[in-house]
Amino acid sequence: MKRLLKQPFWQGAIVVAIAYVVFKYLIGYALPIIGVSSAPVPSSVILQYMLTVFVGVLLYMSAEEGRWGTFQKPIKEAMVSRDQKNLRGVLMVVIPIMVGWLAYQNVKPSFAAPATLRSIHPAPPNEITFRGLPIQLTGLENPLHENGSLEEHLQVGKAIYVKNCVPCHGDLLDGAGHFAQVFNPIPADFTNSGTLPMLTESFVFWRIAKGGPGLPQEGTPWDSAMPAWENILDENEIWSVILFLYDQTGFSPRTWHEEGEEGGEEH
Repeated sequence: MKRLLKQPFWQGAIVVAIAYVVFKYLIGYALPIIGVSSAPVPSSVILQYMLTVFVGVLLYMSAEEGRWGTFQKPIKEAMVSRDQKNLRGVLMVVIPIMVGWLAYQNVKPSFAAPATLRSIHPAPPNEITFRGLPIQLTGLENPLHENGSLEEHLQVGKAIYVKNCVPCHGDLLDGAGHFAQVFNPIPADFTNSGTLPMLTESFVFWRIAKGGPGLPQEGTPWDSAMPAWENILDENEIWSVILFLYDQTGFSPRTWHEEGEEGGEEH
């Protein structure tokens, strides 16, 4: 062990390892324990620090010809020595695996909450365009309550929901569809009492019609993955789906009378 510690190559490796531990864990996690204000160091900053340490180690080791030759000795032995065939075989397997793992860690999706706040139910505009035609959202009620057969509207809404919405929002309307877990945030849970009962039907119409692309700035940085359904469904079909959602969950939509009692605040 003492012989290894005297070898410049392993000395440099130990310095690099200690530097990584300090940058990755000590600064961000250990200092707050002793009352020093700090925060986890971003991975990009850690990379910069580690490159600086690595270059510093190489400069130090190469400053003297004798030390530089001793530093390179383990590397040369591992690469060309006949006695190190097994080690080379292990390195040929381990190094690609490590590179692949690091690449995966850098590209895999993260489901951590963003640092900035996001409004779950951002305020809708007073007016939108639906397929080029203006629609006034303020005071708008679902026209299908007064037109046609409610049962027929529910059947239309059910068929549309099963065809288009189940993969994400689930057959139980709980946001647990087959594709739900690949989205951030996950699809809305319509069975949650904090969703449909808090919204007017005109708000739900706006969100369905415009989808994620229609969210205002306060709806970011978590952008909804829902498409703009106005490109696929007509106006009555969207209203039918809304009727179906409230009918299946047993909730009643928020009314404009309730909005007025709270000063017209939108949710």
